[in-house]
Formats: sequence, structure tokens, C-alpha cells
Amino acid sequence: MLRSGHVLILSLFAMMVLLAGCGSDSGELSGESQSGHSAPTESTRVANEAVLSQRPFSNREDFDHARRGLIAQDPDLVVKQSDGQQVWNMPAYDFVNDEGKNAPASVNPSLWRQAALNNIHGLFEVTDGIYQIRGYDLSNMTLIEGDTGWILVDPLTAKETASRAFLFAREHLGEKPVHAIMFTHSHVDHFGGVQGILQHLSEQEKAGLKIIAPAGFEDEATSENIIAGPAMSRRATYMYGKRLARDSRGHIDTGLGKSPAFGTFGFAPPTDVISETGSTMTVDGVPMEFQIVSGSEAPAEFTFYLPEKKAFCGAELVSRNMHNLYTLRGAKVRDARIWSGFIDEARTRFAEAEVYFASHHWPLWGQEAIQDFLAKQRDTYKFIHDQTVRLMNQGATPREISEQISLPKALSSDFHNQGYYGTVSHNAKAVYQYYMGWFNANPAQLNPLPEGETAQRYVDMMGGVDEVLLKARKQFDSAADKNAEEGLDTYRWLAELLNHVVFVAPDNDDAKALLAGVYDQLGYQAESGPWRDFYLSGAYELRHGSPETGIEPVMMKDLLLHTPVSLFFDSMAVRLIAEAAEGEHLNIKIRFTDLEETYLLTLQNSVLHNRLVTADTPADATLMVTRAAFVDLLIGEAGISDLLFSDDINFEGSKLDLISFFGMLDKPEGRFDVVTP
Repeated sequence: MLRSGHVLILSLFAMMVLLAGCGSDSGELSGESQSGHSAPTESTRVANEAVLSQRPFSNREDFDHARRGLIAQDPDLVVKQSDGQQVWNMPAYDFVNDEGKNAPASVNPSLWRQAALNNIHGLFEVTDGIYQIRGYDLSNMTLIEGDTGWILVDPLTAKETASRAFLFAREHLGEKPVHAIMFTHSHVDHFGGVQGILQHLSEQEKAGLKIIAPAGFEDEATSENIIAGPAMSRRATYMYGKRLARDSRGHIDTGLGKSPAFGTFGFAPPTDVISETGSTMTVDGVPMEFQIVSGSEAPAEFTFYLPEKKAFCGAELVSRNMHNLYTLRGAKVRDARIWSGFIDEARTRFAEAEVYFASHHWPLWGQEAIQDFLAKQRDTYKFIHDQTVRLMNQGATPREISEQISLPKALSSDFHNQGYYGTVSHNAKAVYQYYMGWFNANPAQLNPLPEGETAQRYVDMMGGVDEVLLKARKQFDSAADKNAEEGLDTYRWLAELLNHVVFVAPDNDDAKALLAGVYDQLGYQAESGPWRDFYLSGAYELRHGSPETGIEPVMMKDLLLHTPVSLFFDSMAVRLIAEAAEGEHLNIKIRFTDLEETYLLTLQNSVLHNRLVTADTPADATLMVTRAAFVDLLIGEAGISDLLFSDDINFEGSKLDLISFFGMLDKPEGRFDVVTP
């Protein structure tokens, strides 16, 4: 019965938790791709070809920077778990050519270029004493050479990829002790692989190891997405194209990197916490100065500067793309104004930097180039913020604002500001949401009917499913021959129209096929990796259905063992089935025997509360359990029937009340339908 808890705690990547020229269709599979995606239409080909005149494709500087300092590369970079399940596969992206030229018509040439840059992987020397492993995960791992050993920065997402990267670095740089590991921020792709490093360290190394992180890291790292974990994780499969083939009509890149590594996620608590900008520390002879940027890209984050090397680590405050003010997987909206301010602060505080490196992408060299890069990154977020608020204050709605705003030439002429990950469109909507919420003040939007009922009424008024499909097919066929802008607008309209039809008739194969074809074209034209993956994942599931299995939370076990137990109970509260709890009043006590902590769960008015209490607090039933056994319950490694006969668990009071209580909890599997009702 308690196996229902096994998906309640998942984080961003925890499914985790899942690319100059434009050829006609060269390098593509004939007919449909292995995922069933249709061929690009003529208007899509024209639209993508037009991008060549909108971006400075003749500038090859990024390719020089991405290859600079290459020490070694593993051409067979495939990482697997012990059971043979694949965690990482760089050769799967070999279909993206090395120079990012001659993009197939099914890929926006600008995204194709970014995908080619993110394909450049291996061990690199950034500057004297600083090295990076890139292309072993979504993020980078940096190695800083101290007087006697290494300082590691951001040990990737998964144990398996971190281990492979670390051993590869050791092979080419030599074995030295690791004195410190730095977590720049609280997203799992920057700390989740830490156990892959620790497993290779001696007991002496581990005993003296510093783990340096920003203030609030531990709470943020263990709590992110706990409440909405199943929904966020399901949406993340769309955002990162987890079910898509790696080919020119499927997933090619996220813009931020290739993809998250879907392996085993771990955690290690910090030994040293940085709480103030200007804090300094010397680790193994390397002086560091820190800047707290919490509340920008992550709720707990720092950047740091190495004054002796004049090297600035921007963490994820800045990267070689426009980032998300709102991430499509679902998360709290980020404050663009504060984010821009932090970049400005870094630009002035570390103005002497001659080298920039970060948690993603490739470095940049030269003080003037770094200053220009930071200024344009700063002004991009400030421009989106200020112009959105200006139009908002004129009464424009989120859709109207996102349609009107475009970056000025001064900000759009560099590739590092392009919407490969975030976009001007959905970032502008995020700014509106940050200030105004979901309601655009139009009374028609105050209490609309649910999507399914709205769809039914629209389709009925338009003559029924068959009549709408007939007209939609004609519009789709005509869109193929329109100019780029008209074709795109037609596809955008048909996506909205046909979504209504599919919600009315989810078993109508013709409707689903036509909508899938529309999503294909929208995906092919997208410059944003997540937009492409969302569209193409929608097309894939219209053709193949939702996943049959959910997510594997066992990969999160080590992280859960470090999660405050009160958060487990908060997650239980949002899974309480109100109807099942109607009229019930229960007090359930859970005592963690190894932590010597006792929590009282009170169910009343179809609401569940929890609080820390003393061991002698009265209750209807008491469950005495170790933290590890409780985590086994949560991730499904053990059920209540298993633990009835275990030394790790004991009961007091009414077992029927205890069983009844857990029976009131919902069982989300993280595989709900998205593009069908």
C-alpha cells in the first residue's frame, strides 16, 4: 500500500526525474523518421533558410573557443549503469556535423549550430591550472589545480557520468588528491554526481574534504520540486525530449547542453557555506572570492573569482544562450530585474577577469570580450523585464506582449543571447506572471469552462469533428506553400484548433495525425531546444501514446536520505484524496528511531498537518521506523507488508487506522496524458 509514495519526491532532472547553411533535406531519413515524424514542408524549409540572414553565421569564433585547449577526447563516450542501462551516449549525436553547417530543413539552422558546439566534448585546459570536462553530461565539471591536489567544481548530474569524467581527467592529468568539491548552485545537474567522485577517493581524502556551497543549498537541493515532483518530472520528459529519437527529426540538443544524464543521483552535505558576497577563502593555496547570486537562475547560487588567475566562474548566472525566467518543465518564476542586477555586479566586481568559464558551454578569453558578454547578458534580461512591464502597464496581455517584444539589434547580433533555452516569448510571459499572476483582467478569462468542455462547444459550433478536420486539412496543405511568416502563423493557429478536436475526439486517428504533423513543423522551426522537444514530444505521443511506465525514483535514494523528513510529510499532504478523507479525524505518529525525532500527522477537515512532537504525545497509531526504511517505503523498494516482519519497523495502537490513513493517499505515477485529455 505504501508503494504509492514512491514518486512523491523528484527533482528537476530526476527522471532524472531526459542542435552555416540550410540544405534541402540532406542527411535526413527518407519518408518518416524512426519516431514517425513527418517531412518538413516547403514553408518550413523557407522559414529555416531565412534564419541564415538573421544571424551572423560567418562568425566562427565560438567554434574556436569551444575547441581551444582540447587535451583529449573519448570518441566512444557511452556510459551505462551496472545493469547495462544507458545513461549517456555522445555518439548518438554524430549526425550533427562538426561545423554546424548545412542544417537539414527539419532543424532551425541556429539551433543546429548550437547543437554542433555542444557536441564538442572532452578534457580542455581553460587556462593555467584550470581544466574542464565538457560533453559528459548537461553540465560541465571543472578541475582547479591547487598546491597539492584538485578542487572540483560541479560534479555533474549522475554518479555514472561523474565517475567516467573524473577517471578520464585523472588518466590525462595524473592522480592527485581531491581537497574540495564546490557546488555552485542547487540544481541537481551540479551536485547529483558527487558520489561518482567520492567513490574514487581514499578515506583520508574524504576525511579532509571540503564541500563548499552557497547558503541555503542543502534545503533547496533536497526540496526543489518535492511538492509538484510527479507533474514536473512528466513535463521534463517533454522539455528534454526523453522519448525522442536522436536524429534530425527528433531531439538534437537542449541549447544548454545535449541532455540531462538519466543515471543515479546523489548528495553530500556541505562542510563550508558561503553566505555573503565578498566572502573569501583559500583552498589548497588557491585564493577565491565569492558572489552570492541566489534568486537568479537558482534559489541558492554563487559565482566566484580566482584573483591569481584572473578567472571568473559565472556558474549559471550567465551562459551561452538566453536562459529561462520561467522553465517549461514548471517552476517558480525567476526575477529578471534581480538577475540582471547580479550580472552587473559581477561585471564590476570582477572587472579584471581575463578568463570566463561556467557551469555550461565553453569559456571566453580577454577582458574586453568578457565585459561585452556580461553587459549584453545583463541587458537582455533587463530589456525583457522593462519592456514587458511597460506594455503591461499599457494594458497589454501576456500573448500580446510576447508577440510585440523583440530584442534590439545591439542585443540580438550575438549568438550567446539567442533563445536556445529560454526565449523572449515565454520569458516575457514570465515577467508578466511574476507581477500579475495568471489573470489578464479580461472577465472572459475569469471563470472559463475546462479545456475539454470548451473544446466540445467550439467544435460543435464549427460543424463537428469531420467538418473542422476537412477545413484544417485544407489550411495545413495551403500553409506548406505560404511564405515563412504566414506558414508559421497558420501552424500556430492549427495547433490551437486541432487541439480542440483531439480533446473532443481523442480516438480520432486522423485528428491526432494532423495535429502531430502541425507539431512537427512548429518543432522544426523552433530555435529553442526545449520548444523543439515540446512540439516533437507532443507529436510523438499523439502517434504512440503516453509512456506505459512512470519514473524510477530509486535513482534518487541517496538524495532522499539527506532530505529533511518534514518534507516527506508535506508531500503526503498534497497527495491526500479529499473525498476519501471526508469526515475522518486521525492522529498518526511517526517516530524515526535512528534520528530520535517524532512527528505527529493530524488528519482533520480533509487536510493533513505535521509537526515535531515529543515521543509521549498521544496518537491513534504509531509507526516506529528508521529513516532508511522510510525512504525504502517512499521509493517503492519495500512495501508495508515487507516491513511488518522487519526489525526496522514497529507499530503501536490501531494498525487499521494506520493502514486506513495510507490508503487515503493518491498514487501519482508521473505518466499522465498531456496532448490528449
